Amino acid sequence: MASIFSQGFAAKCTGAAVECSATHNRLSTLSLQVNNFSNCCFPSGQLNRSALSIGRGSSSRVRRSSRRLSDVFGDGGVYSRSDFPVFKCFASNNGASSASVVEERVSVLVIGGGGREHALCYALRRAPSTDAVFCAPGNAGICNSGDATCVGYLDVSESSTVIDFCLEWEIGLVVIGPEAPLVAGLANDLVKAGIPTFGPSSEAAALEGSKDFMKRLCDKYNIPTAKYRTFSDPLDAKAYIKEQGAPIVVKADGLAAGKGVVVAMTTEEAYEAVESMLVDNAFGSAGCRVVIEEYLEGEEASFFALVDGENAIALESAQDHKRVGDGDTGPNTGGMGAYSPAPVLTKELQSVVMKSIILPTVKGMAAEGCKFVGVLYAGLMIEKKSGLPKLIEYNVRFGDPECQVLMVRLKSDLAQVLLAACRGQLNGVTLDWYHGSAMVVVMASKGYPGRYKKGTVIRNIDEAEVVAPSVKIFHAGTDLDGDGNYIASGGRVLGITAIGKDLEEARDAAYQAVEEINWPEGFYRQDIGWRALLPPQREVEVVMEG
Repeated sequence: MASIFSQGFAAKCTGAAVECSATHNRLSTLSLQVNNFSNCCFPSGQLNRSALSIGRGSSSRVRRSSRRLSDVFGDGGVYSRSDFPVFKCFASNNGASSASVVEERVSVLVIGGGGREHALCYALRRAPSTDAVFCAPGNAGICNSGDATCVGYLDVSESSTVIDFCLEWEIGLVVIGPEAPLVAGLANDLVKAGIPTFGPSSEAAALEGSKDFMKRLCDKYNIPTAKYRTFSDPLDAKAYIKEQGAPIVVKADGLAAGKGVVVAMTTEEAYEAVESMLVDNAFGSAGCRVVIEEYLEGEEASFFALVDGENAIALESAQDHKRVGDGDTGPNTGGMGAYSPAPVLTKELQSVVMKSIILPTVKGMAAEGCKFVGVLYAGLMIEKKSGLPKLIEYNVRFGDPECQVLMVRLKSDLAQVLLAACRGQLNGVTLDWYHGSAMVVVMASKGYPGRYKKGTVIRNIDEAEVVAPSVKIFHAGTDLDGDGNYIASGGRVLGITAIGKDLEEARDAAYQAVEEINWPEGFYRQDIGWRALLPPQREVEVVMEG
């Protein structure tokens, strides 16, 4: 059977399986913990070792944060860094099982500068095996939180500069957050240079970079999804829409910053979407082809799995809120909030998703000669008429804001988990999670997802983080003005996150912190978690992200 990669979409996937070196460097010359880097940010110029040689005594920050966890989960413990569980990696060599405790220490570079990357830095900083966490470019909030050393001068679009940094600072693991560097091939270049990298090759990232590619993979390997057709000619596309009728979904084939999906309730809306993408070139090359698929009804859910090329392990479930307004109204966004776990994804459904969607995808990619290493984020529809999951789309990175609620619940050593994925050693690995629930409420600039004003001052962020136990604020789009005030630099700006014994407790803590923040030019949804807290009387239409 012909490979789907040979159908004019992607070149043969040489070196696509991200094979990490067995030898990992340490910052032995520094002998520093990541916590010594608190409030250390380098927006320009050259980062030098002497700048990192003085500890700031910030280990107390870890203890304070950990005490919050014990308060929430009622175990009465007072934790230090060493009290987090030691991750055990069970690897198999030539069929012979062996178990060993991973004792190596590693310095990590996180690529990106949003809320997702802040959450990853937070989890990596807590990991017992982590020596140091860097974030490029990062943002002001990541920098000031002490969760990572931000390297703002590093041009992450230039693989050579990233490689040089990794070699100079003996980086033992690179974690790529956003999709754009993955599609551009940063993982390919880092792996070729011998740098362990968690994230798929550019060829494997086609699962997100091309909706047509993802659909063809589903067809070939019998993965349940909505029926579809792909078009590059607007007249043919309109003829198909007329034949199928409305409602119907029109998607730009490529990456369109979350704006490339139109859920058309009438044929006229669908025609307009086709005109916008194929004729008016609204999304450039990303919209030179469109995928037109059937409209599905049901409840949306997010499913995440870590993949090592051959094996996959599920993360805890999460559910986000894509629409901008309360009651799931208004236009789609990147996500206005999320919670974990998601009751809609029962253990039985999670098993179905792994068997019918995730594992066939992993095996299919391997069969195509393009092993996938990284995180698979499956956007699912739990279909109303059947109660079974169908795949809406794949993302090839942690979701944002779902990553935030997952990282505050994760107990396992994230650095060692991701290294196990790089090495193809996820088979037998299990993850430990804090019991209870987590919620994140996104605060965004007024006008988002449309035009919004940048540079507005945000006050009381530090005060908000201490109003309730278990609160953690992740920065997605913040900067500092000349007076040292936080200012908004993006659409989605803050992720107010909290954990609790149950979702209601997590919600109350999150919104208590939100109300403490003084930002007149910001807004937020007031009903995050409503599906789980107040089950609706009727099903709500699916929301899909491009």
